[in-house]
Amino acid sequence: MTHLLLAFGLIAVLGITPAYRSQVPAPAPRSAVAAKYVYLTFDDGPGPTYTPQVLAILRRYGVKATFFEIGQNVRKYPSVTRKVHLQGHSVQNHTYSHPDLRKVSAATFRSQVQSADRYIRAQTKVQPRCLRPPYGGVNPTVRRRAAALGKTIRLWTVDPRDWSRPGTSIITRRVLSSVRNGSTILLHDGGGNRSQTVAALPTILRTLKARGYTFRLVPC
Repeated sequence: MTHLLLAFGLIAVLGITPAYRSQVPAPAPRSAVAAKYVYLTFDDGPGPTYTPQVLAILRRYGVKATFFEIGQNVRKYPSVTRKVHLQGHSVQNHTYSHPDLRKVSAATFRSQVQSADRYIRAQTKVQPRCLRPPYGGVNPTVRRRAAALGKTIRLWTVDPRDWSRPGTSIITRRVLSSVRNGSTILLHDGGGNRSQTVAALPTILRTLKARGYTFRLVPC
């Protein structure tokens, strides 16, 4: 009995855990639970009216987004693109003039992408690595040509069709009812009157944050 007590005392002193205790799994730390996140994206900018309004709202809520910009708009409003970049958002390629890339020649495809790259790079000093084909127009040829230019195609999973101006409440409802962990949300800051999108944005951001979502830049 004395030897047994001494053995247990030695175990306690040395901090050795008996083998039978190692079979009980430790509870998973809270940090191991994956955080919920979404990717917020804006197409068809930049523009002098709605892009700055979108930027102001994103700044107010501390949210970063990815802007897929049209090269000819960057050419017209270079300071707006520069502002997008300086505020910590990602600026990526949405072609130069918004054609359906499934319907253009190889030379036109290359020109559309490289021209947009050039104007974006002039304002951000960063080479766009992602391409969002207009209209979501993708086929094997588009994918092959994009890859040859070093571009990763990024589309979306949540489309509230805000470009059709269905109403602020409808845009908000369509986004919030469709979002899942890892969703990519498509909105527009250019290409027409985007006042409904701007009006819907605060509620979208506030609600998603309340649901525990964080916002990430599209990996490019």
